[in-house]
Amino acid sequence: MRWKATMCGLGLVLLAATACGERPESVQPGSGGQPTGEPSVVAPIPTTDLPPVMPGGPRQMQPPADTAQVPATRVDSSALPSDFPREVYVSADGRQLFVRAEEGGCGRAAAEVTAQDARQVVVTLVENKSNLAGQMCTMDMRYPVVSATLSEPLNERTVVLTSAKRGY
Repeated sequence: MRWKATMCGLGLVLLAATACGERPESVQPGSGGQPTGEPSVVAPIPTTDLPPVMPGGPRQMQPPADTAQVPATRVDSSALPSDFPREVYVSADGRQLFVRAEEGGCGRAAAEVTAQDARQVVVTLVENKSNLAGQMCTMDMRYPVVSATLSEPLNERTVVLTSAKRGY
């Protein structure tokens, strides 16, 4: 029977403690806790305009507006893992490629043109990972758009995508 009284007392203490943390709606933030007589209205922060927060600073998550998607028939992504994104965009002048890459945790994605000739351009999507001892890394996946510069415009050449990991 004693344990019931103890549990009821504990419940009342917890109820009182949580009630003390509430703030009346008539107190304006920063007003020192004095009621103003008007209800407080806090506007929500718009999250659609905010870039995602990622290690190492903001990343470009969309290709630039003046780009065109390279048709899937001109993208050879057979060397990529099956769950990798397969989006390639080209700038208006044809000299800049924008490729959707994959990175996670402390990794940072980059694109490197590793070969190019009259028929094809080989782009390696590289995930560079920090190898600092004891560094804490998140367990998330991100899909930034990375860029690579070509020596000649893409025109009708095929884009071959490969991937590599460094610093693991």
